[in-house]
Amino acid sequence: MDTRKATSRKAAKVSTERLEEELQNNVEKIIAIEQEHKDNQTRGEKLSEVIARFCGSMTFVYIHIVWFGGWVLLNSLTSFAFDPFPFTFLTLVVSLEAIFLSTFILISQNNETKLTERRNHLDLQINILAEQENTRMLELVRLIARKVGVEHDDPKTEALLEHVEPVKIVEQIVTAKDEDNNNKSDTDSE
Repeated sequence: MDTRKATSRKAAKVSTERLEEELQNNVEKIIAIEQEHKDNQTRGEKLSEVIARFCGSMTFVYIHIVWFGGWVLLNSLTSFAFDPFPFTFLTLVVSLEAIFLSTFILISQNNETKLTERRNHLDLQINILAEQENTRMLELVRLIARKVGVEHDDPKTEALLEHVEPVKIVEQIVTAKDEDNNNKSDTDSE
């Protein structure tokens, strides 16, 4: 009995190690796909990523606090006032900065959107493949059950055995959303 337990534990350990190895392999593949995406970015896209990352940091906030505070103090309390109140030149500089920063951030977000779309497409393909595999497993289980003499007519199982058409599912989702939006519009207009 102890030999069986030891063998069982050893098999479980090997199985766990294989699973961890497979997970690590998958993680490395995803990292490679994302690295390929980064490697294919233009210089402008890479620059936009760096700028957007910096703009989203506390360092950026601190620099602006010092910059604006120094500007206001320099132009309010000293005789060297090159931009007196209401700080028109500061407003111009900040407006120009906002235009360029928003452009860089939008470029960065567009790049992230492309990567997200690739991930979603990969996820969809894997889900479709998993659905096909599950349907095939159900077919095999049903064949095995019939072979050993177990008859089981379940409408839910029969429905799961039917081939799923992704286009039909998307149409159902769109129809449901349209109906939901129409119901909200009707409620809002009342």
